[in-house]
Amino acid sequence: QVQLVESGGGLVQAGGSLRLSCTASGNISSANLMAWYRRPPGQQRSLVASWVEPGPTINYVEAVRGRFTISRDNAKNTVYLQMNNLKPEDTAVYYCNVVINLRSQDWGQGTQVTVAS
Repeated sequence: QVQLVESGGGLVQAGGSLRLSCTASGNISSANLMAWYRRPPGQQRSLVASWVEPGPTINYVEAVRGRFTISRDNAKNTVYLQMNNLKPEDTAVYYCNVVINLRSQDWGQGTQVTVAS
């Protein structure tokens, strides 16, 4: 298991951008799946973006496609989520997770993103 720490959230106006980071306490170079999730107020956590190796195959939910970009930096053991043209409906707590050796990790605390209209 590696510990995951999300950061980079904040308050932003609609149309603005944020870059979220998910830093792992250990090596994630062998991770074959990395993903970002979000939990809007009063709702369940759901998948936003995923990166699956080999390939990679990258997928986004329809609501964020064209605005969000997932990426990884193995040297920094970090997964990123670049979020552009943010909308109020993107307001949520954002979490990441990685799968290493077929095992997902314990959830981190997440990072709050609030988009003001």
